[in-house]
Amino acid sequence: MTSNQPYLLRAFFDWIVDNNLTPYIVVDATRQHVEVPQEFVKDGQIVLNVSPSACVNFSLDNELLAFQARFGGQPRRLSIPCHAILAIYARENGAGTVFASEEELSSPAEPEEKPQIQDAEEASVETQQKPPKKGKPTLKVIK
Repeated sequence: MTSNQPYLLRAFFDWIVDNNLTPYIVVDATRQHVEVPQEFVKDGQIVLNVSPSACVNFSLDNELLAFQARFGGQPRRLSIPCHAILAIYARENGAGTVFASEEELSSPAEPEEKPQIQDAEEASVETQQKPPKKGKPTLKVIK
């Protein structure tokens, strides 16, 4: 199955622009085939304004984001594989998304331990020893 990341990237880009906000992307500049101005890279990442007013010849397909932009008054050609884009968000309010890395998606989840089967007497003793939980139910975020 193909990655959904380029489709989500396009959707968030269109949504941000349609709402008259400024789309910014966070790029992992250490990935192969990433062509960005290295003098602006900090901690292996670069944040780029990809609004229509800041970019020329903007092209986004399932494999690559490419455009021209000015850095320090000098026009530069940028080329970024979609898998190197870590996030897209609106500068004004932070609305957007962070993309899961390929390593996170491809790593198998740790198998859960299967509950041990116990006889009815042991189970009833354990349930009697634990006091019932009181209070409001809560949800826990698991990543």
